[in-house]
Amino acid sequence: MRFLWEKEKVSEIGIGLIGGGYMGKAHSVAYAAVAGVFDTALRPVLEVICASSTASAERYRAAYGFKRGTDDWRSVIADESVGAIVIASPQSTHREIAEAAFALGKPVFCEKPLGASLEDSRAMLAAAEAAGAIHMTGFNYIRTPASQFARQLIAEGRIGAVTWFRGEHTEDFLADETLPATWRTTGAANGTMGDLAPHMINAARALIGPIVSLNATAETVHANRPGGTVDNDDQAQMMCRFENGAQGHLFFSRIATGRKMGYAYEIHGTKGAIRFDQEDQNALHLYTMDGPEAERGFRKILTGPAHPDYLPFCQGPGHGTGYQDQIIIEAHDFLRAIHEQRNIWPTFAEGMEVNRVVAAALASSRTGAWVDIKNF
Repeated sequence: MRFLWEKEKVSEIGIGLIGGGYMGKAHSVAYAAVAGVFDTALRPVLEVICASSTASAERYRAAYGFKRGTDDWRSVIADESVGAIVIASPQSTHREIAEAAFALGKPVFCEKPLGASLEDSRAMLAAAEAAGAIHMTGFNYIRTPASQFARQLIAEGRIGAVTWFRGEHTEDFLADETLPATWRTTGAANGTMGDLAPHMINAARALIGPIVSLNATAETVHANRPGGTVDNDDQAQMMCRFENGAQGHLFFSRIATGRKMGYAYEIHGTKGAIRFDQEDQNALHLYTMDGPEAERGFRKILTGPAHPDYLPFCQGPGHGTGYQDQIIIEAHDFLRAIHEQRNIWPTFAEGMEVNRVVAAALASSRTGAWVDIKNF
């Protein structure tokens, strides 16, 4: 089978999107806008969107601008007009969909977490590698210009050797104990460790490097809610050691009252420090050990055209980017990977490694012991 990007002088590629809800809309908007923002070599065409029913598929099709809608994801995979698959459905469906797409050699972008378990993510990575197909995992928050700049500063040694990392992903969408039980309150994959933790684990790995050992606890604070019993974790934390010797602490919560998008980190090095908070995503706080002690302190850097992936959105420093722009950056990376026929980070390998840390943390929480990541 020949896909659209393989044909001479044709720059379009058909997108098949599976899942039309929260992330389905975000990806639809991103693929509708990405060519205009980044002037991509490949121009996406919104071919087919799949939802759980024909009625919802038609509603999403009309709202998002797809040519067709369906409730059969297999027909999306098989459609010859679809050159790339975007998976934005529940994590329990990720593995089967991805494996079917890879069987036809089609590139796959899959929302995090990569499958509902470590076993799923390993199988998905193996299928991608066996097919030689392009693959990417949806860790969008690390794509902000500020966090990309933080990675750059650390790699350049601006804060010296990193000695400490503190990260959190905290929200309060279930802080009210009177809220009813939902799909989010059942199944390990939907708990805080499965749902929120992967983003901050990905950030820790991206900024500092691999985690080699950890000690974790996970707990259910509101075990009973109207309509059902909660069987997954409300909050969790871990102490960890990185491969480079740095220590760290990560905290995750869906009941952190007052926190709306608490994806935040603080990094200490031998020559400086960095602070970031997603609730102020266009600012990075940098401390360097320069000048007289009396004049030292964190300085607030507002992102602008000098920072990664900012200029395509706006020529004005400090004007800022938003959540949807992170998804557009992801779409650009995925299209570039397909066009250049080379995988671009974060791939399925990163999704699998994040799931290894989650699996290790859950095991540690059950025993109370430190565990080595290499054993998972």
